[in-house]
Amino acid sequence: METLSQKLIAKASGLENLAIGDVVVCNVDLAMIHDSGGPRRVKPILDRLNLRVWDKEKVVVVTDHYVPANNDETRAIQALTREWVRDQDIENFYDEQGICHVVLPERGHLTPGKFCVGGDSHSPTGGAFGAYMFGIGATEMAGVLATGSIWLKVPETILIKWDNQLSPFVTAKDMMLAICRKIGMGGGRYQAVQYAGEAIRALGMQDRMTLSNMAAELGAQAGLIAPDETTIAYIENAGGMVADDWRDYQIEVSDKSENLLSFDAASLSPQIAAPHSPANADDAEAFRNTPFDIAYIGACTGAKYVDLLAAAKILDGQHIAKGVTLKVAPASLQDQERAREDGIMKILEDAGAEFLGNSCGICAGYGDDRLTEDQVCISSTARNFKGRMGAASSAVYLASPYTVAASALTGVMTDPRQVVESF
Repeated sequence: METLSQKLIAKASGLENLAIGDVVVCNVDLAMIHDSGGPRRVKPILDRLNLRVWDKEKVVVVTDHYVPANNDETRAIQALTREWVRDQDIENFYDEQGICHVVLPERGHLTPGKFCVGGDSHSPTGGAFGAYMFGIGATEMAGVLATGSIWLKVPETILIKWDNQLSPFVTAKDMMLAICRKIGMGGGRYQAVQYAGEAIRALGMQDRMTLSNMAAELGAQAGLIAPDETTIAYIENAGGMVADDWRDYQIEVSDKSENLLSFDAASLSPQIAAPHSPANADDAEAFRNTPFDIAYIGACTGAKYVDLLAAAKILDGQHIAKGVTLKVAPASLQDQERAREDGIMKILEDAGAEFLGNSCGICAGYGDDRLTEDQVCISSTARNFKGRMGAASSAVYLASPYTVAASALTGVMTDPRQVVESF
């Protein structure tokens, strides 16, 4: 049986009847780069080859890592990025508009059937839209920008099936932490992961993006979700153009697949992952009363509009605990403005939140707000590797925005359902 990943790769390669393990050359429909691993890395390579980008319409550039530029080095990097974009005549340039993995779909660039690459490890986010998208390094990206193509080995597909429905205050982030807990960070290494089942179909697009995004935490190349009417409605609202054949990519992996993992969404509880791996997850109750210093709602995984809304549902009319700092960095300017119009930002502000820029920020260890020595943080980000968000002696626990917000209210790590019950 042909898998969704095989269908997408076959289209990109122009070949039919691909087998697992085949090595093929694929034409790239979209290449995304950002300020950290983008122009400053690929420009010298292209300059030595005396080449320009192969198709300026298929290149998207986003500034999101060195935002805001706070010293001479970062200002120089941003200046180089803008100069390169002008020199290459690239129109799809989003300067300080938010994190690339959120900006790309919200501007309609990702649609079913596309074959895409991104200069960042969380580029599998694009799989939520029925596109094949994965992350590559700067040298490979230079090759793509020069030729418009890349080789890959046709991967096996792991079907991760979620039956039934999630309970209130349990989210896609909890689903991902539960998956990491079960199969580990290398459980999907070099393979394609496809999410399916009743609980997946019930999710909105931004929650689906969280699942595809964190396929990277499984070591997977891609994190796919077959497109449906929810997908198309989001893309059209974002101004994207959907091909007439989008239903051709509504391919689900058979339940008889040898690579099938089944989960029951109805039995899932809010999760927290202990330092220093997303695989160190357990029910939030297991971490009950664990103290911390900072609650952080940020990153492409945990600060989209739906994530800000989740935090606001917990914090509405409440105030964070004494001695706790709550920092919020909306994932995109567009989501921030929408949240402001809907009153969400005001709820967070009244609860005591401090706001940071629309950037990768603390999650990737950039900027002035990194964790200091021995600080403990509960965070809605995707990763909690040692030293990633600041000092090596700091400790990061991962959770959903609901759980982060609930913990900020109590001052200790808390299952959000316990806070809601007490209102």
